[in-house]
Amino acid sequence: MSNDSPAGRPQARPRSHYRVFRDIGTRWMDNDVYGHVNNVVYYSWFDTAVNAHLIEKGALDIHQGAVIGFVVETQCNYFAPLAFPQTVQAGLRVAQLGSSSVRYEVGLFAEGHETAAACGHFVHVYVDRVTQRPVPLPETLKNSLEKLL
Repeated sequence: MSNDSPAGRPQARPRSHYRVFRDIGTRWMDNDVYGHVNNVVYYSWFDTAVNAHLIEKGALDIHQGAVIGFVVETQCNYFAPLAFPQTVQAGLRVAQLGSSSVRYEVGLFAEGHETAAACGHFVHVYVDRVTQRPVPLPETLKNSLEKLL
């Protein structure tokens, strides 16, 4: 599903677009000289939202698991600034589920706001930890991801 309006411009998504949410506290160091969170921090929040959810659901073992996820694509559109001290609420959903890949969509919201300050996606390809070659999604991972579709 595209974030684009009929005119082709990206549009901020509402909370209802996402399946689960995670609170992330901003830090003093996240702000840049312009007084808002620097763009590179948004990508770390995407990573945190996706991986923390998978770890908590028992779908990803980052230390001992035979399968790991590699980021092969990222993208973000910014609609409103976020700044320290704010709590950011990261909304997460799965937009596409392939045999070895997943497209996660993440919306970043200022606490209590209904429209995302930023929207983006991560595409992970899941690979064998040793060979680093794509492998089918393990059942526990696939089951967790299907709940986010």
